Amino acid sequence: MKRLRAGIILVYLTMQRLAAQPAPIPEADMQRLYGEIKTPYKYGLVLTPPDNSQKMDCPTVFRKGRKWYMTYIIFGGRGYETWLAKSRDLLHWETLGRLMSFTDSTNWDGNQKAGYNALIDTKWGGSYALRKFKGRYWMSYFGGSAKGYEAGDLSIGMAHTTRDPATIHEWQRQPKPLFTAKDPDTRWWENRKLFKSSVIEDKDRLTGHRFVMYYNANGDSAGNNLKTRWFERIGMAVSDDMATWQRFEKEPVMQHPVGITGDAVLQKIGDTWVMFYFGAFWQGRKDGFDRFAASKDLIHWTDWTGEDLMKPSEPYDNLYAHKPYVLKHKGVVYHFYCAVNKKEQRGIAVATSVDMGKSTKTFVAK
Repeated sequence: MKRLRAGIILVYLTMQRLAAQPAPIPEADMQRLYGEIKTPYKYGLVLTPPDNSQKMDCPTVFRKGRKWYMTYIIFGGRGYETWLAKSRDLLHWETLGRLMSFTDSTNWDGNQKAGYNALIDTKWGGSYALRKFKGRYWMSYFGGSAKGYEAGDLSIGMAHTTRDPATIHEWQRQPKPLFTAKDPDTRWWENRKLFKSSVIEDKDRLTGHRFVMYYNANGDSAGNNLKTRWFERIGMAVSDDMATWQRFEKEPVMQHPVGITGDAVLQKIGDTWVMFYFGAFWQGRKDGFDRFAASKDLIHWTDWTGEDLMKPSEPYDNLYAHKPYVLKHKGVVYHFYCAVNKKEQRGIAVATSVDMGKSTKTFVAK
């Protein structure tokens, strides 16, 4: 009798939740969003590594005062470190130095520290300032102890600082990861490696919590051959204090039948949340490209089915044009992304909504 009662309650709660799901974003609204965020003019490379042994990746952009800052990651053979650059105009960038460096220790993150600034103002065309919580600036990151390209166990951690985030200094990292692929509550889609995370403030408590994290992970491929296929999907976690987090929803909030769906970055346009993300190796495709989805509640997402926001087309990005960070400033939309050419050279490029000319920066020739 108890099992029957529990089963009835579970069915009731499931039906209530399904009934509460918002309707998909109308196609006309999705078209308007696409018209607002598209960036057909590729300016070109804005940051490149000093030599071909290093690969730049994953831009995150924020503003402090009159200057812009970009955190990004570099792989140079040992693992990932997190770096900082600055700009006055979003087109010309100067490298400043490292924010999270390798540590010669047995720490869980000694050889991998790939960081992403948290709590950036998400208002479309807003300040893009970093927000403090409890007197600190925050940065989520994925870390690992193994040497090599995304080698070994990769887990999600949190770092913070009370110092100026626009200056070069090592951020303080929490001693243990927030999430690993081996946690007791790990989902089927994240039981191998965890990757990029983006943390925003949910001021309206749409999720019932103050802070929301979107992260992508590699896990089981629903019956496909894991030796020949690589799957990544985007899921959620929530927190009220930025220190303790819990997974939210058992299923991914964004996924596709094959390949990679990852690196979510959020902006709020009017009353609609927009998730910029990248796809790679989808059915019939061998490239990497940027897409978007929209939501009213941060949980249920309507995926855009039209043209890619970004795709390979130029000599500097003719393999992958992916991993977006999109913002609007003074009427111009800037779409930063990781550009990879067929020589596997990897740097940061930008495209814009209006013609800004062409960059003269190029990769180091092999």
